[in-house]
Amino acid sequence: MAEAQQLRQAPEWGELGIVPSMVLRMFGMRRSGNHAIANWLLRNAPDGQSVFLNNCRPHRSPLKFFASIDVNGSYVPQKKAAADLPGFAAPAGDGALLLFSYEDVSPADFKPPAKVSGPFDASLIDKDILVYRGFLNWCASLLKKLQGNEAYSVMFRTSVVLKTVHGYSRLLDRVETSDPQTLVPICYDDWFASESYRESILAKLGLEARDNDVGTVQRFGGGSSFQKDTKDAQALGTAERWKQMENDPEFILVLLLVSRDETLMGRLRRIFPKDAEILAGLPERAVLPKGISV
Repeated sequence: MAEAQQLRQAPEWGELGIVPSMVLRMFGMRRSGNHAIANWLLRNAPDGQSVFLNNCRPHRSPLKFFASIDVNGSYVPQKKAAADLPGFAAPAGDGALLLFSYEDVSPADFKPPAKVSGPFDASLIDKDILVYRGFLNWCASLLKKLQGNEAYSVMFRTSVVLKTVHGYSRLLDRVETSDPQTLVPICYDDWFASESYRESILAKLGLEARDNDVGTVQRFGGGSSFQKDTKDAQALGTAERWKQMENDPEFILVLLLVSRDETLMGRLRRIFPKDAEILAGLPERAVLPKGISV
């Protein structure tokens, strides 16, 4: 009882302006379905009351350094909220769900004494969540998104993808070695495809299934890389993205490099064996532009 009272009086809740009943911290690489899953968690918050701090800055307090904020599922201007978080969080009320997220960051990136969330007391966090997605569709979505910016050169795009692949590999390592008492991995592919899988995740998090649908396409990150005007999440062909890119020279070159990374390939064989099988056979069947060889 004394410990519970101490947690209720944590200085962090003075900064937030409310005392949440549950605190979740989420990690995931860009284009992994982070925001679809975040929206689903918020829709299943206790009494529908929630505060979501999106894309927080590592090493800093998430209550001060966040890219955007939603309160009870509604967007709040970031600059105004950062200047008066208690005032803007107030409509959520005590007992709300607090969710804050990190993109392109894995808990594996931080070794003691470094702290992912800076001065924020980690003992206040009920569960950490790792969002991950099958490699081929994730990589295709990331590259397609980067190709949409005409200011990015081929070299820049490729360097960003390969650097992000390294982070993806580290996140998969944490998925394999996670402690189920403190960390809940969520595979986007399974989450999107299976209502029972979604329900099982909510149970692990201690949330009642209030709205277990996949929801609508979220505004964050510009929506889908392939279907920009689609709002119905059920209409998204998320499981076939890599096939839409299989003849793209940049995509092929990235995959050929990845297929030679035995550390990542080992993790894919264990977690996404079909992806690993496709990558392993790629060097024999890849068709590259004239003049390019590997």
